[in-house]
Amino acid sequence: MAEHDQDETLAEAGRKLFAREARFTAAVDKVERLPPMSGLEIAFAGRSNVGKSSLVNALTGRNALARTSHTPGRTQELIFFDVGSTFTLVDMPGYGYAAVGKEKVRAWTQLIRDYLRGRSNLVRVLLLIDSRHGVKQNDEEILDLLDKAAVPYQIVLTKADVPKKAELDAVIEATRAAIARRPAAFPEIVVTSSRAKDGIADLRTAIARLLSERGVALPTVEPRGEGA
Repeated sequence: MAEHDQDETLAEAGRKLFAREARFTAAVDKVERLPPMSGLEIAFAGRSNVGKSSLVNALTGRNALARTSHTPGRTQELIFFDVGSTFTLVDMPGYGYAAVGKEKVRAWTQLIRDYLRGRSNLVRVLLLIDSRHGVKQNDEEILDLLDKAAVPYQIVLTKADVPKKAELDAVIEATRAAIARRPAAFPEIVVTSSRAKDGIADLRTAIARLLSERGVALPTVEPRGEGA
């Protein structure tokens, strides 16, 4: 299959995958309460208020699947969602600034670290970076943790509809440079806007490609006929 046709097939498989039912399965505030490791997991990580929950909703086409808030630190647990009985998507608590007490921040920061280091069925972390600000110090700390734990990760820029094109291009280049020599980083950066729906299809395709490479059966895509 030609590379272009394969990309189109994965794009359609990704669309069909996220058109399936996505449902909440668990909310976990302590590592000992994690559900049994079953099937593959893909986790969303990022600073508080980077837009993780909004991106989960945009990916699945469900406005209220993940709770969103303008208050940093709203997501205070690991939230597990089953996507089409195909894989589990995990929405992680935001790190960095949050409008809660320091003890709570320390508790869920430890939860994040324990989860990332001990989950053998975690196949990729999608690390969300706000395109208005780029990679910050606390992002670098998570990058270091992921590299040390040998957990593969991919950068997803969020809120890309906000900065001007030149500003966005500069952030993309700076982000690419920041991960260039990191051993666990996937080189392709996905640029998204949950509000404008930009890049959502690209992210679905990237997830479909990853699952396919791991041997997961994706939704069937009918071959295009001649001249189609």
